[in-house]
Amino acid sequence: MRFAPDVRFRVVIAAIAFAAAAPAWGETPALAAEGVWRNPKNSVHIELRPCGGQVCGIVVWASEHADAQARKGSGRPLVGQQLMRDFVIGGDHIGRGKVYIPDINATFAGTAQQIDAHTLKARGCLIANVLCKSQVWTRIDNVAS
Repeated sequence: MRFAPDVRFRVVIAAIAFAAAAPAWGETPALAAEGVWRNPKNSVHIELRPCGGQVCGIVVWASEHADAQARKGSGRPLVGQQLMRDFVIGGDHIGRGKVYIPDINATFAGTAQQIDAHTLKARGCLIANVLCKSQVWTRIDNVAS
């Protein structure tokens, strides 16, 4: 399996970060993180929303480059894809779940933690604890993507 680079990691981290987001605020973690978040390079925006007792994340905007990379792997546009699946916030305030990476048409495990109301720190590993990367994501408050 060939891993292309930064774009794939950005999509992975985006999905992880947003899905795990809101543990420390309120009784309903999924609702605390609800909203739109952007990756560090502002090439992917994901909307976090409650999905039953879990959190899911849907891509609501992507740069042309990020979309092109996703289409190469999955054959589908990036916008509208659910990248975060089965995410649950644990008692340790870390979200854990599955992250779909359309660039390589594969699903991996991921974790993330909300640092404050506007910041998420995510860590994603493509294979177990190998090929890992962390990023900080930012909430986009009351802004349409």
